[in-house]
Amino acid sequence: MRTIVVSVVLIILLGILGPQFLYTVDETQFVVITRFGEVREVRTSPGLKTKLPFIDTVNKLDKRLLRVDVPPASMPDVENQFLDLDAYVRYRITNPRRFRETLLNEDNAGRRVGDIVISELRAEIGGRVRNEIIGGLILVDDSGTAIKTDDGRSIVTPQKDTNGADTREAITQAVRERSDARVQTQDFGIQIIDVRIKRADFPAATQENVFTRMRTERDVQAQRLRAEGEEEFLTKTADVNRRTEIIRAEADERGSRLRGEGEGEAIGILAEALGQDPEFFSFLRSLEAYKTFLGSQTTAVLSADSDLFKFLQSPGSAVATAPSTPPSIPSAP
Repeated sequence: MRTIVVSVVLIILLGILGPQFLYTVDETQFVVITRFGEVREVRTSPGLKTKLPFIDTVNKLDKRLLRVDVPPASMPDVENQFLDLDAYVRYRITNPRRFRETLLNEDNAGRRVGDIVISELRAEIGGRVRNEIIGGLILVDDSGTAIKTDDGRSIVTPQKDTNGADTREAITQAVRERSDARVQTQDFGIQIIDVRIKRADFPAATQENVFTRMRTERDVQAQRLRAEGEEEFLTKTADVNRRTEIIRAEADERGSRLRGEGEGEAIGILAEALGQDPEFFSFLRSLEAYKTFLGSQTTAVLSADSDLFKFLQSPGSAVATAPSTPPSIPSAP
């Protein structure tokens, strides 16, 4: 019974005092041992380690990339137009001892790194125009219509500077380099690996003004395109009308010439026929006149000396004494 009690007491003491003597180092961690706030030792290799109980304190730091979400801030660009920017930073602890001595822990490091990046980001944004900061241009075709993918989304290409580099990438690269230079100068024991802008947009208070200006710019562009289209339409219409008038004039001239030639040929044929037998031609013309105005219910009133009457009275003698010119046809009553 006494042995059992002793065993239980030893187990309890080991459970209480064991963590004060032993600790573990993970592969993803640094361990900084401090004694009364002063750094005494840094452990980087994984495994089970020992320390002085109740005196030494174990401070664990992450070896991996650490992320800091920078608080969103409103920053003016070179045209003094404010933009809301949301960014994040990735950094790594390179010197655990200096990190512990200067920044103490990851929370303080996140705040300090965030302040440095915000300061450098504000300086970089202040020298850039809006399109460079927001980044991205919607691809359009020759008619100005946005080119879209099969699922209906617009195709966006990064905004480029004069050297062909992505302007947004250039901004974050410059901010990263200057921010890293500052933390190296202050010897925080860290290295800034990357800076990224998650979102860049106009403040809600100015969005409506921006949209209004954008609509105005689009309206001006649309009016310009309509005016150019109307000018081109009028130019082409005038050219078509000119060509149409030319074609019509040429057609009228040719038609008049052909009609004149036809009428001249018809008169020639008629004159030739009349010259061969004038009396018979006069008789045929009279018959055509009878056919034209005489019907079953027609009453004709003619004078006694009318040439037409002679054909009706005695056709044989009328043909013999017919005049050389066709008889005049009186109007029917």
